[in-house]
Amino acid sequence: MSGNRKGYIAKISGPVIIGKGINDIKLGEVVYVGNEGLLGEVVRVAQDYFAAQVYEDTSGLRPREPVVGTGKLLVAELGPGLMSSVYDGVQRPLESIRELVGPFVKRGVKVNPLPREKKWHFVPRVERGIKVSPGDIIGTVQETPLIEHRIMVPIGVEGRLREIAPEGDYTVEDTIAVVEADGRTYELTMKQEWPVRQARPYKERLTSEVPLLVGQRVIDTFFPIAKGGAGAIPGGFGTGKTVTLHKVSMYSDSQIVIYIGCGERGNEIAEMLMEFPRLVDPKSGRPIIERSIVIANTSNMPVSAREASIYMGITLAEYYRDQGYDVTLIADSTSRWAEALREIAGRLGELPVERGYPAYLPDKIAEFYERGGRVKALGSPERSGSVTVLGAVSPPGGDYNEPVTIHTLRFVGVMWALDTDLAYRRHFPAINWLKSFSQYADIVERWWVKNVSPEFPQYRRRALRLMTVASEIEAIASVVGEGALPDDQRLILLTSEIIKEGFLRQTALSGEDVFCKPEKQYWLLKMMIDFFDKAYELIKKRVSIEEITRLPEVYEMMRVKEDERGLEAVKELYNRMMARLDEVAQRHGVQIQSGVVASV
Repeated sequence: MSGNRKGYIAKISGPVIIGKGINDIKLGEVVYVGNEGLLGEVVRVAQDYFAAQVYEDTSGLRPREPVVGTGKLLVAELGPGLMSSVYDGVQRPLESIRELVGPFVKRGVKVNPLPREKKWHFVPRVERGIKVSPGDIIGTVQETPLIEHRIMVPIGVEGRLREIAPEGDYTVEDTIAVVEADGRTYELTMKQEWPVRQARPYKERLTSEVPLLVGQRVIDTFFPIAKGGAGAIPGGFGTGKTVTLHKVSMYSDSQIVIYIGCGERGNEIAEMLMEFPRLVDPKSGRPIIERSIVIANTSNMPVSAREASIYMGITLAEYYRDQGYDVTLIADSTSRWAEALREIAGRLGELPVERGYPAYLPDKIAEFYERGGRVKALGSPERSGSVTVLGAVSPPGGDYNEPVTIHTLRFVGVMWALDTDLAYRRHFPAINWLKSFSQYADIVERWWVKNVSPEFPQYRRRALRLMTVASEIEAIASVVGEGALPDDQRLILLTSEIIKEGFLRQTALSGEDVFCKPEKQYWLLKMMIDFFDKAYELIKKRVSIEEITRLPEVYEMMRVKEDERGLEAVKELYNRMMARLDEVAQRHGVQIQSGVVASV
């Protein structure tokens, strides 16, 4: 670039510096600030000055220290070596930093995101002489035992493949292909870069039709999310946001998980980093860390780097999406990211609106969530991939009317609303079935009908309806007492309790109930709703609710989810429960019509 590329600090305000002296600086340009060369990014350009947010601690900086412009945007380095890595918010590998300077990240440390010395076994997938275009897969590398890394032609490169490296071991900086176009040659390596604030292009956006199965019944059955969808999980302190998202990252059927710990407590990230290598992927038997990337930008790290960490994570997710993978991106939490936006906006003197947040907060939230989706990728062979975006929201005091929660709900298709009262009652996951919603439920029902049972949609709808009616009856019972209610309403309360305890409540620690397969979810729900229908018929024929409540199988329905025999135990209990209700009917000399659906 032309012009003087070295300026100086004129003013410092927390993580924001005002610089002068670079006459051709541009918005988004990366700069190195101060004598230690701290990493920063230009966020405002005026006629005679520019402002930059610094991604490292600025304490001790002084005016007149140098500011050096690089002419480059903030980019993510993409290539083999990303998987299983732990980065900070600007993609510095924390393990390499620990080896270099010890356990604490020092200012001005510069480490390459991808290892330069490590050699990867490259296998070419095309022959020289063919015409290539952006996104074409020219070779593969086995990045981890679980992930095959597909080396793609970078965006902006198109022409004839003049050379392709033979199968062998290469570093990410070695030339593996040469592309010729219009008299120019492009030397391709396994490493490429992409600006984190720009969405990566694709051929076509596809509809999201397949559910992301996470093994949590309240999510998969009642409030599902589709692969390529966007979801929010708001909740107050202690309601289980982080644990729920950990379980999604551990057990979901996506191929790759990218976890962004944005402003969260360091002990939570440390616990996850200790747990992931020990957890085994159920499909492959390998550690889950082999298909995961962690971006750890904890609450004690510089606040402005939180803002960059979200974009860094979504860029990595798009890169693997373009290779044809289903990626789940978890941002925990977007509220801390919004706080970083508020901090920078305040330092820049921008006009605050709701609760001090900048006026462009809704645009930033929309920009982030809309980078998710299921797409047909550029290049050949033809392939599709998806990025499912899940963001935790931490509303102060559990107030869902605060700006981050309100604006987030405008742009997501699923809300898993965590409830403080449920959490205090030790009901986990503490997802409130009356406040939550899913716009993907009708879409993914087709998958359940095809792969599990055609009856699934009606059972799901009836269970949700029963839980809604039960909440209304509970309000009456709290005034008059449950004993004053008619038996049919007491049966609704009983069945609601069975569903809460036996279906919605689920352990997060160990045992059979940590992950629940779709077939088992269906049979548990079928057993509870069929019990309700049959018991409702008996009550209409004057059988007392006490006699039904005394059946030992009623209690077993709340506990069979933990039986190590799994689906077999549920089916066995179902048959026993139906037989026991038939015995009650015979004892009273009444007949029950099979297949009758009780009206709730």
